[in-house]
Amino acid sequence: MRGAMYAKWAAGAVTVALAATACGSGGGGSGTDGSGIVSSSWGDPQNPLEPANTNEVQGGKVMDMVFRGLKKYDPRTGAAQNMVAEKIDTTDSQNFTITLKDGWTFSNGEKVTSHSFVDAWNYGALITNKQKNAPFFDTIQGYDQVHPESGSPTAKTLSGLKVKDDRTFTVKLSQKFSTWPDTLGYAAFSPLPKTFFSDHSAWLSQPVGNGPYTIDSYTKGSQMQLRTWNEYPGSDKARNGGVDLKVYTDNNTAYTDLLAGNLDLADDIPASQLKNAPSDLGSRYINQPAGIIQTLTFPYYDKDWGPGKEKLRLGISRAINRPQITEQIFQKTRTPATDWTSPVLGADGGYRAGLCGDACVYDPAAAKKLIEEGGGLPGGRMTITTNVDTGSHRLWTDAVCNSINNVLGDDQACTVKPVGTFADYRNQVTSGKMTGPFRAGWQMDYPLIQNFLQPLYYTGASSNDGKFTNKDFDNLVNRANGESDTAQAVGTFQDAEKILAQQMPAIPLWYQNGNGGYSERISNVTLNPFSVPVYNEIQVK
Repeated sequence: MRGAMYAKWAAGAVTVALAATACGSGGGGSGTDGSGIVSSSWGDPQNPLEPANTNEVQGGKVMDMVFRGLKKYDPRTGAAQNMVAEKIDTTDSQNFTITLKDGWTFSNGEKVTSHSFVDAWNYGALITNKQKNAPFFDTIQGYDQVHPESGSPTAKTLSGLKVKDDRTFTVKLSQKFSTWPDTLGYAAFSPLPKTFFSDHSAWLSQPVGNGPYTIDSYTKGSQMQLRTWNEYPGSDKARNGGVDLKVYTDNNTAYTDLLAGNLDLADDIPASQLKNAPSDLGSRYINQPAGIIQTLTFPYYDKDWGPGKEKLRLGISRAINRPQITEQIFQKTRTPATDWTSPVLGADGGYRAGLCGDACVYDPAAAKKLIEEGGGLPGGRMTITTNVDTGSHRLWTDAVCNSINNVLGDDQACTVKPVGTFADYRNQVTSGKMTGPFRAGWQMDYPLIQNFLQPLYYTGASSNDGKFTNKDFDNLVNRANGESDTAQAVGTFQDAEKILAQQMPAIPLWYQNGNGGYSERISNVTLNPFSVPVYNEIQVK
């Protein structure tokens, strides 16, 4: 049985310093009346845009524009605030009564009701629907019946969900979970209209949500056009006429288009331009802390890299010169990682500098010894697989390989295996086709230490792409999830992190800032603590 997906304790407020904004000059397609269209860089999502089947960054950007759930995370602090929920009541932290605000509808005019949430969550949890975010519902009573570890489901709906009336439904969890409501801003918990179920294929071709934007069109490999929904009932209405998300397979091209005035917003500054961006863009350059960590994950399912290969994995970690790479390639917009979370959490929220210990410290002699004691590289060679269309990943993976090669004294020991697009790369990762370490950065879903650990390393978790499994780690996560005291929960999660330091299923590389830049024709541009542009607040001059 999979354990609960979320921490059952309150994390401290997360504060992020946002970049200053600047008013821009006019340009083609501008609209001071709020009708102007913003153009922004993007990448094709891995899957069709179902809330319970979207667990990567590019699709997540669209989810945040098209859907609103019971909660929404404040774009400045990350705190969970009521959105569609009027109130969420409980007397025992296990049984919750949820009351919806009146007046919410989907963009097709259908009312958002209790069934909109209950039906969506039941769909997301049911194993036969093959939704990647299904484990996010495993805290709800009855999950084992709709999503068994093996065999067919014995139920089609979660027994812990009950509709009382159009605006009220109840949730019974499998055990106490005091801050369960704080997880409900994640896109997997979004409501769905009846058309999602009655004509699923048509809905997938043009998703209908209840957020500030509607999807006007989408051409894979080209762009998605989103337009402002004027009847949107929420308080965070769009301050522009829409957003054109333009697909780029090279972030250098996006940056060139930004400087040339052919693009309004790029939220992925190429590493080769980080030294130039401050002077190129001035106050229109954004560089701020974000809840993002970059890692290399090992395919634990491969005998060459899995159980028994701890020394090999630790040796590779110690062969990577993190300070040199972050300074020379990333111009100090990344910070060498010393644990598996993010400094954005703060000490009260679970970040603990140095928790990785020597395992994350560059030491060529120790690295070489560990690799040799671990049996050496399989066949004397290793590859690092990554997509190369975003994130300057080819540049830094080459640097990581060079660092490993220098330690081993063999310039061909480590090479990069490039995959052209993010979507293709993610398909290869999730289908278990990796034969060596692969890029596996993590952008937090919500600001809790649990979100950096359980979805990635718990046995069978939704984003455990390396298929790592460790009973001691799982047990500590379960214990932490059962804690009602914040400090005790944090300490137990950190004990689980210590197992990662011993086993090294994924190598922490660096904590990543959110970087971006925008044109003179738009203003009020910020990134939220998740490093995603706050599209609805952008204004076109």
